[in-house]
Amino acid sequence: MKRPISNILLLFLLLIQAIGAIPAGYSLVIDPSGEGIGLPISLLDTAPFSDFLIPGIFLLFILGLIPLFLIYGLITKKNWPWIAKINPDKGYHWSLIYSHYFGIVLILWITMQLYFGIGFHMLHFSYTFLGVFVVFLANLPATRRTYLNDQQPYS
Repeated sequence: MKRPISNILLLFLLLIQAIGAIPAGYSLVIDPSGEGIGLPISLLDTAPFSDFLIPGIFLLFILGLIPLFLIYGLITKKNWPWIAKINPDKGYHWSLIYSHYFGIVLILWITMQLYFGIGFHMLHFSYTFLGVFVVFLANLPATRRTYLNDQQPYS
């Protein structure tokens, strides 16, 4: 079975997200001052954090490693009983459903940054667009057909 272009684009966007978030998150975890990636601590003046440790952990694990986990699931269609139990839409593979939710989390992450006055940068627009596009691709009929739970992995 040939993989639809929507699936390839979804995989690509999740990979782009992981590539951007993992190094930045790691840098913020090992140096919560933000100096390692050129973020002034003054960006957090109106935020609920005194340093970048918590945002760095969120960036590294939630916005960096989870997309890699989703990519693995989207490619292999591996099923695990523990994740099947928490999949809210049993008709589709967990990786598709959680890709949809991941896109929403990314949009909310950027929205919270803007809410707390962490300035507007083109990256905010780019990552919001990435989140919207992930949600859009995860809900396209061609993508959804591919991840119906009765489908087999690609060979």
